[in-house]
Order: sequence, then C-alpha cells, then structure tokens
Amino acid sequence: MYAPIENYGVIGDLHTVALVGNHGSIDWFCYPRFDSPSVFGAVLDDRKGGRFIIGPDRGNVTCRQLYLPDTNILITRFMTEEGVSEVMDFMPLGPSDESYHGRVIRIAKVVRGAMSLRLECTPAFDYGRAEHKVEIRGNRAVFHSDNLSCMLKVSQTVGNRDAVAIRPTGNGGVVARGALRENSVLAAVFQGVDDRGADCECPEVDGCIELLEQTENYWHQWLRQSRYSGRWRERVDRSALVLKLLCYEPTGAIVAAPTCSLPEDIGGVRNWDYRYTWIRDASFSLYGLMRLGFTHEAGRFMDWLKERCGDLQPDGSLQIMYGIRGEKNLPESTLDHWEGYRKSSPVRIGNAAANQLQLDIYGEMMDSVYLFNKYGTPIDSELWTNLSRLMEWVCDRWDQPDEGIWEVRGDRQHFVYSKLMCWVALDRGVRLAEKRSFPANRERWLKTRDAIYQRIMADGFNRQRNAFVQAFGSNTLDASNLLMPLVFFVSPTDPKMLSTLDAINCPPHEGGLLSDSLVYRYDVAETADGLTGEEGTFSMCTFWLVEALTRAGRLRNARFIFEKMLSYANHLGLYSEETGPRGESLGNFPQAFTHLGLISAAFNLDRKLGAGD
Repeated sequence: MYAPIENYGVIGDLHTVALVGNHGSIDWFCYPRFDSPSVFGAVLDDRKGGRFIIGPDRGNVTCRQLYLPDTNILITRFMTEEGVSEVMDFMPLGPSDESYHGRVIRIAKVVRGAMSLRLECTPAFDYGRAEHKVEIRGNRAVFHSDNLSCMLKVSQTVGNRDAVAIRPTGNGGVVARGALRENSVLAAVFQGVDDRGADCECPEVDGCIELLEQTENYWHQWLRQSRYSGRWRERVDRSALVLKLLCYEPTGAIVAAPTCSLPEDIGGVRNWDYRYTWIRDASFSLYGLMRLGFTHEAGRFMDWLKERCGDLQPDGSLQIMYGIRGEKNLPESTLDHWEGYRKSSPVRIGNAAANQLQLDIYGEMMDSVYLFNKYGTPIDSELWTNLSRLMEWVCDRWDQPDEGIWEVRGDRQHFVYSKLMCWVALDRGVRLAEKRSFPANRERWLKTRDAIYQRIMADGFNRQRNAFVQAFGSNTLDASNLLMPLVFFVSPTDPKMLSTLDAINCPPHEGGLLSDSLVYRYDVAETADGLTGEEGTFSMCTFWLVEALTRAGRLRNARFIFEKMLSYANHLGLYSEETGPRGESLGNFPQAFTHLGLISAAFNLDRKLGAGD
C-alpha cells in the first residue's frame, strides 16, 4: 500500500513542496507553507492521509519519472498496451503575494496511442483532523474546511473523445475519468481559495502551458549561476536545485527537509519533523550554495540569521532550530489517528529538540559567517556585536555536556564534535575580527580556543582505539569526527586523523562504522541516545568520509566510495537522510544536509583529481 520513499520526486515554489510518486500520486503537500498542516498526507497514512492521483484507468502500467532538464518540473510517464501518457507536475513561482503560492499544476497528455485516464483528488485537511465539505460547480470542485478552502479545476483541449466530468466519491473527494487521444491535453489545478472558491482566478489549459514555460525559464536562469563544471555536474546541479526548493523565499530560511515522521527504522519510533530551520543544517547549506555561486540565497539566509542573532534567548544563546519565520516555540505532539509510514509510529509534528543544548551550532554558524564575509558581502557592525556576545557565551559554556549534533534523547555528554565546533566558533571569531579590524576580546577567545584544543587532544582521542571517539572517556566511534580536517582542526594527514579514518573504515563487526561503502553515524548499541530500534547508514556521513579521504590523498578510495554513493540516489538523483539495509531510502526526504554533502564532496574531489582521471 505504501510506495517506497525512493519512489518519490519533489516539486515546489519556495514556499512549500509536494511529493509525487512514480505512480502519479501526490502523497504529501502542506499548504501554504512547508510547516503548515498537510492537505495530502497519504505517505503517513495510506487510508486517511489524503492524496491527489492522475494515471491510467486500467491495464498493466509501467511507470517512469524524470525531471525536465535543469528544472524542478517533474514528468511521470505511464506506458500501457493502449499507449503512452505523461503527467507534468510543477508549482509556478508567482508574485510575492502569498495567495499565489502553493498552486499545484498537473498537465496530462497522451503522447502515443490513446488512453483512458483517471483523476482522483481526496484532500484531508489539518493532517486529516478537520472535516470538510465538497461543492462541485461544473469543472471545479471546492473543498471547504473550517480554516481552509481549496479548489480543484479540470480543463481539457477541444476534441477529446469524452468530456471529463468531476463527480463526488462519497468520502470527501472527487473523481474524473476521460479517454484522451494522442496530443490531447488535460490540465488540473489545485490551489487554496477564499470561501467563494469558484470565483477565484484559475488558468485553463493554455494558461497552464504558459505558466509551465515561465517556470521552466525561471529554473534555467537560476541554474545558470552555478560555477561548477566538473565531472559530476548533473548530480551537483540536481542537488543545488533541491537545496533551492528547500529555501523559504519570504525570510531566507532553509528547511532541513520538507517532510515529517518518515522513519529512520521501519516500524520504529525514530520519526521526526524536519520542516524547520536548524542553525547547523542551514549554515552548511549556505556554504554549499556559496561554493556554487548562488550568492542571493546565501544573502537571504544571512538576513534570517542576523534576525535570530538579534533576538537571543534570556541566557544569551541561540536556539538550535527555529520555524521558517523565526518562531521559537515548536511544541512536539503526535498524530495518534495516523498509523505512520508502514505503521511506523508515533507520527510526530513539531520538534522538542528545539529546547536542547547543542554547542556545535556556534561553530557551524561562525564558519558560514566567516565564509560569507570573505566570499559574499562584508557583515555589518550590528551583526558583529551580536556575534561577539555569542563568542563570550561559548567561552563561558563550552565545557558543559550537551545533547550534541545527533540530538540524543538520553543524558547529556561531553561530545567531542560539540567541543570541536566550539573551537571552530572561536577560531573563526578571531579570524573575522582580524580580517575586519573589529573590536573583540581576542585574548580570552584565543586562550579558550587553545584550551579546547588541548582538551580534545587529551580526552577526545582514545589511545586504545587509536582514534578520536564520540565523547570524552568513551570507546565509541562517531562519524562526525570526519569533519575535523574539513574545518582545519587537524591536518588531513595527521597520524591521529589517519588512524581515525582507518578505524571508521572497518566494518561494524570489527568495531568500525563502514558497511561496504556506507557510513553509520555511530553504533546504536553502544550509544545511549535514549531511543530504541535500529537505523540505516547516514548519507551525509558517507560524503564526509569521501571528503576526508580526498583531503588525506586517498583519491582512488575516495572516488570509488563517491561513485558507489551516487548509485544509492533514487531515480531522480534525490537522497533521504539514511540508506537502509536493502539500499532503500529511510528518513525524511529529500534532505538538505545530504545534498550539501554531495556538493562539497564533488567539488573537492574533482579539484583534487585535477584535469586527468
């Protein structure tokens, strides 16, 4: 009943996205924003979640998907004994007026032969918690709930054998069927409306085709800014297009992923809501976008970050994550009426990790600010004043235990990666102050930075394992330590780093983290993360390994692992958070952090390989 996570593609308009399965069904769509309640949510409850499907009405069907080159316009192709049909799905990027956003357009046509197509639209407002009424007016159906109304409009080119008529299904949805001849077109538009519904502007077939052309031109013009021209240009371009889709244009925020509660362990409890902006994830994403030349997106995120730095917590700290409009309160709750993807429950919305202490975020943030100041636009004095306050906060609290990058829900620990990133924060703060001649408490920052370095070397390196470990005094490996040479904490050829690489490169039964070419973030059996169940390998950790190997000069090994990792993308080049034991996608999808990892690994590996192979 549930499609594999890797069977989906994604479309969007910089306000929200929709997941479209290769069977022609939109099974996830939140309106009007990423973090709004879902209107279609069948990916989390196949019976009650709601969906919008277009496809052949009968017969054996072979399905294929591809993107229109260099765009986020998705084509789903159906091949049957009768012929071949295609559905082009996209979301036009309209004016800044939010009422124009969240419009899903689906253009169906038969390209060979003839075919009977079936359209079924069954919304489930407010995560399926709100009842609604259906009103049919000719070729329009208006769905009214207490807090939101949406409209479906169906139009077709003249000359179809059968006029497509919308009829109610009796379960809050509508259905339409029609036989289409070769080159005939059917267009379906789903959008939010006011209570009048039918009086709202909504395009017919010709208008939809015009919007399609405008949307195609937008994506082509945007992607032309990319400076990457290396070996893996198509994969890098697709990752850049994904990152752009995850940008919330009104504020510049970047969501970690557009979905919630897609499981890291099928049937398990590791199900989280990623539709928010993590300081860590967004800072790394900014780095990737800047690396490719997308300075507008980097500047918009810096605007968002500046606002957060001007509105600190009472203790002078940042939260680890915020809503896309800067919201601080992200209460976590469960949707107990939904069974979850393949019965993986609970289905969570909101995220209690917003209240955690994660010291590493200051390092990722300061590294991105430093790079933005160097390669983008010089930062202003107001931002520097607030950053200076945060550096003092880091000096005061770096030696506290925290929940760390992996957001454990067990006891706080002295995670090595958290200390590492505190070192990065102070190091970049000192460098930025020197570069811009900003006033700074340099002596204290340098003294604290050096103390962190000495503590990591003394307590973070386990001589028995001959490797940097997860926390002070532990024996557990952690893939986050692969970032040590990437942030210039140690040389990539430092003997301690090379031995850490060797330890991580062993299979789990030998104490390592590598499964063939894929990397676990840590051993769940050895880490008290407060959760039960298993999890897959972390895709971004595999890209970190590629980059660490690249910098260590192990290029043959790095390239082989990178090429193998590319084969774990789905048919459209998209990645979820994790890869399961059968190569399946697990976790929220698509994930910004993973696509950033791909961009960074491809850029550095290509540069190291040079002109020859």
